[in-house]
Amino acid sequence: MGGAALATAIVAMMAVPPAMAQRQSAQEIRKQQVAEIPTCAKPLGTISVIEPEDGTNWWTGQQLPAPSKLIKVFINKSRCFTLVDRGVGMAAARGERDLAADGELRRGANIGKGQIKAADYVMVPDLIGANNNAGGNAISGLIGGLMGGDAGRLVGGLNFKKKTADVVLTVTDVRSSEQVAMAEGNAKKTDLGWGASGSLFTGSNWGGAGASGYANTEIGQVITLAYLQAYSNIIAQLGALPADASAANVSQALRVTKPARLLGNAKGTGAAVRSLDPGMLLYPTGSKEGMMWEVEDELGNKGWVNSTNTELAK
Repeated sequence: MGGAALATAIVAMMAVPPAMAQRQSAQEIRKQQVAEIPTCAKPLGTISVIEPEDGTNWWTGQQLPAPSKLIKVFINKSRCFTLVDRGVGMAAARGERDLAADGELRRGANIGKGQIKAADYVMVPDLIGANNNAGGNAISGLIGGLMGGDAGRLVGGLNFKKKTADVVLTVTDVRSSEQVAMAEGNAKKTDLGWGASGSLFTGSNWGGAGASGYANTEIGQVITLAYLQAYSNIIAQLGALPADASAANVSQALRVTKPARLLGNAKGTGAAVRSLDPGMLLYPTGSKEGMMWEVEDELGNKGWVNSTNTELAK
């Protein structure tokens, strides 16, 4: 090949890569973003994390910790929620409170009623299709999830042979029981080649959080990337949450404690809307004038009641 022809060939070869490089760069950026734990300037509220109720602890057979431990790492590092313990830590706290109630703790322990922080939301990590296996794979998936090995290569959204994971995270509002967000995540073995192993799993104190198995095994890293993608999507969905989840929700119901009347106005003038019997539930509208609260009964009647005749319904 002559010098001119060679130069032309080199120019032709260099003319194509920019578009390819641009596509690869966009893909690489997406993969790297998936491998980064999102951070928030301030918490979106308090949250607890619980395990799914599908009855199959698939993580046990793979010598992995419960997925809740993995999600708690994301929450702690992202600072997007204040994490409240509803597991072993809560059980230990209840033990201390029982000692306090029995008078066994020293004076000044400052343990009593009204101190436990409420969870605004509950997050549940699960597998896509975990409850949808109706064929033969359901049996092998169950055995594989509990025992590991070749007995079951597929459990819901996990394929241990191909090392792929399809997961889902759901967030439920504790007060209203509304499911305020759901996000899916998926990852495969080849995703580990985009620098995720170095940037995400090195020096991250996974062991201290009890989730070291996810950082130390290949399938664990794939599952981590899948849940991290779902968690990042969840945070994006929840960006418009109210700053005060408690105040933004409907007020807690009131229970009538003694015979009373539902009045037409806060001053108590005019005819009563109706009589109120002990045990009836009333729902505050949010309007108050001194000791008088505006409420609705279960039939939709609206009026005012003296708050001294009611208590918060538990």
